[in-house]
Amino acid sequence: MKSSKKIIDALNMALTDEMTAINQYIVHAEMAANWGYEKLHEYSEGLAVQEMKHAEKLVGRILFLEGTPIISKYSPINIGTDVPSDLKNDLATETEAVKMYNEIAQICVTEKDYGTKEIVDDILREQEAHVDGLEARLDQIKQMGLGNFLTTVTA
Repeated sequence: MKSSKKIIDALNMALTDEMTAINQYIVHAEMAANWGYEKLHEYSEGLAVQEMKHAEKLVGRILFLEGTPIISKYSPINIGTDVPSDLKNDLATETEAVKMYNEIAQICVTEKDYGTKEIVDDILREQEAHVDGLEARLDQIKQMGLGNFLTTVTA
């Protein structure tokens, strides 16, 4: 089923962001594991897996719409130097993703592609959940202090 160039370009833009997020989360997960924060490692690794599933959905939809998925492009990857900066970088990535998916949903409406919009809406809700989880962790650091927070994320 052939789609508009606007839709394919928007989905490839989202795919670029998902591929970037996967790599950022994997690095942050391994940093957490290296520091001995196993629960934080599992959390970040889980986010990477969810982003992989988003990328898979996007690739599948682009192919269905007879486009070419571009998986070799990446946005800048923002790696922190400590737990708070990792979480802040991840929150910035997710906040931008929410904005982007809202814009893509609007493009889908304009282009009258409601099948793609449904997929985008599903991913958008998951991205909003990522924002919520990252904000919660940053709030915990603020409320209980970094040292106390870190005791909650060890094995």
